[in-house]
Parts: sequence; C-alpha cells; structure tokens
Amino acid sequence: MTFSGALLLTDLNDFITPSQACIKPVETKTVPVPDPSAVASTQISVDGTGGYYEVNIENGKSATDKGVKLEKAQISLNDCLACSGCITSAESVLITMQSHEEVLAVLKDNPPKSAQEHRVPVLSISPQSIASLAATVHARLAAYPETSHDSTITKPSMADILARIEAFAVQELGFEYVFDTTFARHIALKEHLLEFQERVAATSGSSSAEGRTSLPMLASACPGWVCYAEKAHPEMLPFISGTKSPQQIMGTLVKEWIGDKLGKNPEQMYHVTVMPCYDKKLEASRQDFYNEQYRTRDVDCVITTGELELLLESRGWDLLRPLKAPTPSPVSFNIPRLMPHVGSSSGGWLQGIVEFIEERERAKGKQTSVHTKTIRTADYEEITVEAFEEGGNVEVVFRGAKCFGFRNLQNVVRKVAKEAGIKGAGASRGRVTGAAAALRARRAKASNGVEALAEKPGSDRPYDYVEVMACPAGCVNGGGQARRPIASTGDSLVNGDTAGMGARWGDREWVKVVEDTYCSEACDANTWEIAETRVKCVLDDLLSGCETGDARTSRRSALLRTQYRAVVSDVIGLNVKW
Repeated sequence: MTFSGALLLTDLNDFITPSQACIKPVETKTVPVPDPSAVASTQISVDGTGGYYEVNIENGKSATDKGVKLEKAQISLNDCLACSGCITSAESVLITMQSHEEVLAVLKDNPPKSAQEHRVPVLSISPQSIASLAATVHARLAAYPETSHDSTITKPSMADILARIEAFAVQELGFEYVFDTTFARHIALKEHLLEFQERVAATSGSSSAEGRTSLPMLASACPGWVCYAEKAHPEMLPFISGTKSPQQIMGTLVKEWIGDKLGKNPEQMYHVTVMPCYDKKLEASRQDFYNEQYRTRDVDCVITTGELELLLESRGWDLLRPLKAPTPSPVSFNIPRLMPHVGSSSGGWLQGIVEFIEERERAKGKQTSVHTKTIRTADYEEITVEAFEEGGNVEVVFRGAKCFGFRNLQNVVRKVAKEAGIKGAGASRGRVTGAAAALRARRAKASNGVEALAEKPGSDRPYDYVEVMACPAGCVNGGGQARRPIASTGDSLVNGDTAGMGARWGDREWVKVVEDTYCSEACDANTWEIAETRVKCVLDDLLSGCETGDARTSRRSALLRTQYRAVVSDVIGLNVKW
C-alpha cells in the first residue's frame, strides 16, 4: 500500500482494522553487561492480562521472578495520520493502483497521438505541492548556492518551479498539458460561497436548533476529514459542504470541458494530479466521481508531492536546471495560473465567507469589524464579525472557526453536536443559560476591559461556518509533502523522506517555511478580474444547452457538487480518542 513506509495495514476484510502491523512492537532497552565475556540470556513472556515481561534465563530455565514489565510503544497521532487511517478493503485496492509507477506504466503503453486508442495525458498540480518543492529548492540553494545550474536564479518563485515541472512532465514523461489547480479552486470558492448563501437563506430568521439544521456549514475540501466523518461521526454529514474539492473540479474541467475542446470523450483523457496528502487518492477513488457512461474517473491517478520528487530524482532532473526551451503553455484554454487567494494556505475557505459577510453588511449601510481569537493554538481560531451603524448597537452577525488537526477537530465535532442538539448534547442552539451568560460576560470584561460580549446582540451565536482540515497546520503540512532537506555527508542535501534520514512529517519550523513560500505569490485586481471573466466563460460552456433555469441549476450541481454518506461497519467502531 502506498502509505507511510513506517506503517502497514493488513487483514483485508470488509473493513480494515488496526492490526498487529499497525502497532509498533514492544520496545526493549539494552542493559549494559558488566562482564564483557558474559552473555545475557532473556526471553519475553506474556501474562494472563496481556502484559509483556522480560525474564532472565538461568541454566536453560526461567527465573522464578516475574521479570521486568515492558511498556508498549504507542503509535503517535502523526504516525496515524500519515497512514491515512482505517480504510475499507475496496478503498485499499483502489489506492494500490495509484502510484508514480502506475503513471509511468500508463504513459509508456499509451499509443501514439495518431492512434484512435491514444489518451491525452494531463497533469494538474496543487499549489501546496509547488510550494513544498520550491521550499526544498530554496533550502538547498541557501546551503549550497554552487549547486544551481543557472547563476541568474537566486530564489526561484513558485511560477519558476511550475515552469520547470511542466518542462519535466512534457519533455521527459510525455504529458501534453500541465495545469495548476488554483483556477479550479477559484471555481470551488465561488460555488462554496453560493452553497453557504443557500444554507443561510434556508435558515433565515431562525436561531434555534430546529430552525438552523443546515448550519454550521463545514468545509469539505479535506478528504481525511470527510472520511473520518463518514465512518465515525455520520451525524456531522448534513453540515458538511457538498461543493467538490479543487482536485475534483479540476477533474470535471479536464474530462468535461478540455476534453470537449479537444474533441475527446472523457475516457480518452488521462488525468493525473499531484497532491499534498495521501487522502486525495481516497477522494479520487470515490464512486461518486466515476463516470458510468464512459467508464472513467474524473481523476485517473493521484500522486503525492514526494512521489513527484521521486520521479524527478529517478530521471536525474534538477528543478534548478535551466530550461532548454520554454514549454508551450496551453494558451488555447486561456486558464490563469497560480491564482492567489486570501485566508489560510489550505484554500481560504473561511476568509471567503468572512469577506462575503462584510460586503453584505456594508451594503446595508453598516460598518463591520472582524475579531480573531486563538483557542489554545493557531490551529484553532474563532472568527467573529460584528456589524454596527454609527452610534448604534454592535451586533454579532457571523461566527466561524478555523480548525486544523484531529485534536482540535474532535473538539469542534462535540461543540457542533451540542449546539445542534444532537444526541442530547445540551441546550438548543443559540440559547445560553443565565449563569453561563454571566460567566461569559465576566470573562470578556476581565480579558478585554471592554463592554461585556454577552450584552451584544447575537454574542451567544453558534458557529455559522468551520474550515476543517485533518492535518495540523493544514494542507501545506500534508502527509505526502516533500520533507525538509537535511545534510547527509556534509557535501550535499538530500530529501529526508526519500533517503530515510529521519526528517519527520509535521516539522513546525519547516511547515512555516513552506507556508511562507506558498503565501509569497502576489495578486492584483487585474488578475482577479481576468479569473472572474474566465470562470464565467468556462461555466457558460459547461452549462450550454441547458435552456431553463432549473436545468442549469441541476447541471451545475451535477458538475460542481457531490454528496456524502455514512459508512457503517460491524467490524470496528471508530470511537477514537486522541
């Protein structure tokens, strides 16, 4: 299975459970022997309670004492997330079919362009993956500037790295088109906002649990979170956004729009994506993204950033190598590249909603203020938008959160369930007891020295939206990202994941470097205007032929949205406690 090399899953039944291979073996400590000529003889015994003991052996017989009890090594949260969690056997089979070796095999066996059976190979790469590769190049240049093959390059931008990846994919591997997924993300953000507006309209005027059954809306771009919710918290599914992720919208564009422009059916397109996490392989394998008519998936194969790096290394391709000739961009499709955005490096889903709320309130003639509150760590932040007229009362009109990592995720799940009145988890949404309100007011006054928050209309408002990501720090810290380059012999830098030199997933310092690289791309108003125009043109093309409004709405929903369902197993209950 193409997961973390440190972990393996076995016992392929209807639902893969954590097995012996998913638990690190018992750790034993080597005790120095005073006499070098003496040989210590021990064995491991197990008592009736399952405890492990190290027992000394004397003259072929075990000592009478019970021995020293050994501690079981615990699997860490990072190890578990790197393995993508417990998956079904069907998912396991599909994932094993997604690897860089599979990509090479398909490209090698692909008939020539003149043949009817030829499939047009298309590569789409996420901006988080580009940032990860750019950061590794920057680290190598900082340590060893003489390794650059181009003296004019001091710190390649993400655009430079994308151009070199495109050259490698086209000249070395045989791809015909290379895109990044930021244009698809731009479409996803617009559809995401539209869905939020629909949910707000459906619950307009209601603040009770019964009247706000569509809120809070929870982000769905992270397949790790979706997989966890489907298997462990199906009560959260009604709240999860139905908008497709940028990867899957890119799949729709490649198979439905670009294929149509090329005069090809969906099965005649071979679409590969490069993503920052292994869970994207699971997402692409979902039956919802399979075209029954043409027997093809929207995304045929997903490889991680690390796997792309392996491809580069296996072909001796350096991302600092000067380009022999610029690779022609697919200008015929006029798709903008590396579209930046505001908000988090995981896509800016929450910030897009916040800006919509501010614009909505300003259209009403009100002023707005946005407040951010960190809950324990930067991975869990609450965002509050207040609106007020000159000299009027301040009202809380929106309350959302950014929640990254499973530790924080479980707290949000409990909070949402309680506020929604699920499983008898407390008072109805929007209602706070007098004692709780008083306590909140005292805390707000003590911490801020201002008028008590509880006295503002809507200050007890439950969440309206939550941006959820399974990985701590979000998508730039995906389990499939390139690891921090570390020195091997003192004369070169190697990738820690590839060389097995000990670089760990979740290195906060390194994640910050990748995130800074991701956020380095600037954006101007003209770029946004071009993107908006192209989005409208592309959607009009996709929806052409739909004469009525209902037909267009139905077609748009089929192209840009999906649905989630509970996965029930009799084998295991995922009542995981981190």
